[in-house]
Amino acid sequence: MSWMRRVLAVLAVCVLLLTGSAGCGSSDTGGTGEPEARDSATPVGRLLDATDEEGRRYREVDEEHAPEVGVEVQPDTDDSWDVRLTVRDFRFSPAGTEAKAVAGRGVAHLFLDGDLLVRLRGPEYRLADDLVPRGTHQLTARLYADDGTVWAVDGEPVQSTADITASDAEPTEATQPEEIEDQAPPARTAAR
Repeated sequence: MSWMRRVLAVLAVCVLLLTGSAGCGSSDTGGTGEPEARDSATPVGRLLDATDEEGRRYREVDEEHAPEVGVEVQPDTDDSWDVRLTVRDFRFSPAGTEAKAVAGRGVAHLFLDGDLLVRLRGPEYRLADDLVPRGTHQLTARLYADDGTVWAVDGEPVQSTADITASDAEPTEATQPEEIEDQAPPARTAAR
């Protein structure tokens, strides 16, 4: 009976080894450079010398493995702006995630006219109206790995930009009626 248990144990270990659910040694990479079983097996790219405005290096990935981001901005009834990011081949990392690059994972940074506005760990954000003065502005969403590097394809950051145009509720000088002096009153048309 004990030989039967040994055979079953050996078979179970073989199945686990073949499916990749278990391995020899500790749970870390053991210095081999191989990803852990819970990490993505796709490559995490190569670091470039290029950096963003904050000095963060670009992490180049093939277009085939690259995450994508889109940004949509809609005005809300309280004069704020609803910002929604759509991502593909990317998932947002929760707070407390280890600071290392894992393919297709990280955070998004929102920039308003080139200035960092916020770091996002999810696809939605409410942009307060007082942050968007009158005029047309650019809101850019850029994707970053958890180690702070910028996801990039062909040397360009993975990002998307949307225009926001804010106008004042009060009429401007150009829309206020001008005082007209020394002119005859306009002709009236009789109603039929």
